[in-house]
Amino acid sequence: MLIIKVSATDSTNLHLKRMAAERDLKDFTVLVTESQLQGRGQAGTKWKSEPGKNLTFSVLKYFKDLEAEKGFRISQAVSMALIEVFRRLQIPDLAIKWPNDILSGGRKISGILIENALKGNRISQSVTGIGVNVNQTSFIGLPNAASLIQVTGRTFDRAALLDLLLAELEEHLKVLEDAPDPEFLTEYNKFLYLKDREAVFEIDGRKVTAVIRGVSPEGKLQIQQGQGLSEYGLKEVVYLQ
Repeated sequence: MLIIKVSATDSTNLHLKRMAAERDLKDFTVLVTESQLQGRGQAGTKWKSEPGKNLTFSVLKYFKDLEAEKGFRISQAVSMALIEVFRRLQIPDLAIKWPNDILSGGRKISGILIENALKGNRISQSVTGIGVNVNQTSFIGLPNAASLIQVTGRTFDRAALLDLLLAELEEHLKVLEDAPDPEFLTEYNKFLYLKDREAVFEIDGRKVTAVIRGVSPEGKLQIQQGQGLSEYGLKEVVYLQ
């Protein structure tokens, strides 16, 4: 593992991808910054983080033979690595909000952005950006955001937390390609936000009451309306609660 620290950058994902394009980097190279000026979330959203209070970093991982259709395994592995560390730290009421948010008590404490590079029908490498709200206490204009200090009342050592997260991420990503059915594939659905609970969504421009039943192996959200079960991809479903 190689850890590179910079004081500020536009985006840790963009920065790490530029470095990888310019020279050969070791597997599991990590880029960490104190200040991310143009942080990005899933589907073009913005990730706002107060400098010096949180963790913002990206991880480069190479794959030998990971089929593109199994790409969602990366999201599952990363999500469950974060969940495992947060459980160890006794962060309450954890859930994964599909596709890539980690919640505590229904509020977002961490976000994930995964960008893959393909060679044919295989994923050759991925760059995974992770943001964790750690010691920030105010989220103006972001009512659904929270930090570890807010949900536990405890201040966290960010360096120690980063070490825990990177160790767990390395272990989860290591087995991702080799294990035929890693345990975290099943565990992911157990932590799925709103699973088996009636909730309100916007689907195809309509407000509907439906039930999330799980996520497919390809990463699509499985939603039941009445007796029918349908699968939806990114941007096809909006959570209204």
